[in-house]
Amino acid sequence: MAPSLHPLIDNGLTKGSDSFSGGVLRCHCANSPVEVTLSSNVLHNHACGCSKCWKPAGSLFSVVAVIPKEKLSVTANESKLKIVDESAAIQRHACSSCGVHLYGRIEKDHAFKGLDFVHVELSDAKGWQEPQFAAFVSSLIEQGFDPSGMDEVRAKIRSVGLESYDALSPALMDALATYAAKQSGALPA
Repeated sequence: MAPSLHPLIDNGLTKGSDSFSGGVLRCHCANSPVEVTLSSNVLHNHACGCSKCWKPAGSLFSVVAVIPKEKLSVTANESKLKIVDESAAIQRHACSSCGVHLYGRIEKDHAFKGLDFVHVELSDAKGWQEPQFAAFVSSLIEQGFDPSGMDEVRAKIRSVGLESYDALSPALMDALATYAAKQSGALPA
């Protein structure tokens, strides 16, 4: 039996709505959950196999997207949030009670500064952009996944219509390369 990629992926993708206008993300606390309000749909939603993203129990991947930081606001119980790793480029803000990551923000100079990373599965609202690709797939091995199972993982990713990358999608890799070229002077700023 194929391993669980993620509950939003395992049984096929549910198409999002182009007119979707956002919703509220909630941590898993039964009492006084942290709430984060997103005032638009997300971009670049994807399955991520890195070791840093929050994943539901039993899932190999997280599902994470970005949203302009001005479209995100913490609307309840902000005092429960803590940064998971202050040295990381993405400052992941997690609930100190249940451990769920509500959003990640890049504060340093970076190609993705101004975008917050979010997990739309934390919302009851329907219409969020569906995952578009799978990133950092080979990173599963670094976390202890048996390399002999990778063909099965990639086949399952393809079976739901996603491309499998061992980095980010070509468009996001182009954005990182463009940023680096402008910083070095190889391209005009």
